[in-house]
Amino acid sequence: MSASRSRFLVPLLLVLAACQPSASASPSDRAASSTAPSSSAAAIVTYPQTLTDDAGREVTLPAEPAKIVSLAPSNTEIVCALDACDRVAGVTDADDYPPEVADVDDVVIGALVDVELIVAADPDLVLAAGNELTSSAVITELTDLGYPVIVLYPASLEAVLDNITLVGQAINATEAAAEVVADMEERIAAVEEAVAGADAPRTFYEVGLFEGAIYTAGGDSFLSGLISTAGGEPITGDPLTTAIALEDLVAADPELILLGDAAYDPSITPESVAARPGWGEMTAVTSGAIEVMEEDPVITRPGPRIVEGLEALARAIHPDRFD
Repeated sequence: MSASRSRFLVPLLLVLAACQPSASASPSDRAASSTAPSSSAAAIVTYPQTLTDDAGREVTLPAEPAKIVSLAPSNTEIVCALDACDRVAGVTDADDYPPEVADVDDVVIGALVDVELIVAADPDLVLAAGNELTSSAVITELTDLGYPVIVLYPASLEAVLDNITLVGQAINATEAAAEVVADMEERIAAVEEAVAGADAPRTFYEVGLFEGAIYTAGGDSFLSGLISTAGGEPITGDPLTTAIALEDLVAADPELILLGDAAYDPSITPESVAARPGWGEMTAVTSGAIEVMEEDPVITRPGPRIVEGLEALARAIHPDRFD
C-alpha cells in the first residue's frame, strides 16, 4: 500500500463502517414526486435558527455564517456545491476538491484536528464528521468555546441528500441545495432504472490491504448500499472494522472484484490480484472480472459527487446497461 493511501485508510474505514441505512424514501421515489426547485420552493431562512445534526444534537446559529470551517472533505464539497466556497476558512489536508480549496488553511493535519488553528480561523460554523472521525472531545471543546458545530455523518445515499439540505438550511443556501439534490435524485433514478431487472453479481470492493488485513464495505454500510443501488450483491466485511478474512472472501466467491485502492497505488493491478496466494480459485479471478476503480475518491466520499461514484459503480457492474 502506498504511503498516501495508508495515511487516509483508517479515517476512510471509519466512514464506511457502522453505517446503518435509513428507512426513508428512496432517491427514485423522491425524484418521481419532486419538480425542479424554484425560489418560491426554497425555504426562507431566518436567524437565529436551531437545527438537529446527524448526531442528534441541537445546534443554534445566531446569524448567517460568513466563515465556515470544514473538518471533512465531503463537508467541504457540500459547501462549495452550494456556491459558498468563498466562505470556507479551514479544511483538512486531505481536501482536494474543488481545486480552490488548495488555498484554504488546513486545520486538520494527518487526521488530527488542531483546535488552535480553528480558533485562529474564528469560524461562525464548524462542520464536523461523525463516528469519531472528529472526536467527541474536540466537538465538546469547540462547542464550549462558543462555536456552533454541526456533525455530518450520512449513513446512506439518501442521508447524503439530507445532509446537503441541512447545510443549505444552515448557511442560507436552500435554493442551491434544492437544485443540487434534485439533480442528484434524477441521476440516481436513472441508474436505478438502468440496472433494474439485471442479475446482481457478487461484488467485492477492495478498500485496502493493510498489515495483512483485507478491507471492504462493512455490513449494512454506506458503501455496501451504494453497490446494491448500482446493481451488485455486495460482499461485506465486519460491520465495525470492515475487515474480511481471506477464507470468508473465498467462500463468498466474488463474481466481480473492484479495486478501489488501485486508484492510489499503481502496483495494485488485476494481474497482481490474480497472483495473490489463495485468490486464484475465485470466480472473478478465473473469469478475469477484476476492475480498477479510478473513481474511488468519489465512491467513498459521501458528498455531492457521490452520484458520480454510483454511476461509475453501475458501469463497472453492468457495463452492458450503459453502452
